[in-house]
Amino acid sequence: MKQVRVQVRVQVVDQVGDQVEDQVWDQVWDQVWVQVWDQVRDQVWDQVRDQVWDQVRDQVWDRVGDQVEDQVWGQVRDQVREQTR
Repeated sequence: MKQVRVQVRVQVVDQVGDQVEDQVWDQVWDQVWVQVWDQVRDQVWDQVRDQVWDQVRDQVWDRVGDQVEDQVWGQVRDQVREQTR
């Protein structure tokens, strides 16, 4: 009889232990996953945003710079032509 009680107690402890372990592990895993995912997402977003912004800024600045340079150079060239006539 004593052995049966010991076996039942061991089984109950094992089951309860497994359930508690599963619950705790699930909670910890969820928290860790959420934190890690948030950090990774924020880092990736920052990097992508910075890269895209740098590229767009460089492209726009190059275009605008070229256009302004062309316009100014064209005006200066026209003025020099008129003055030298």
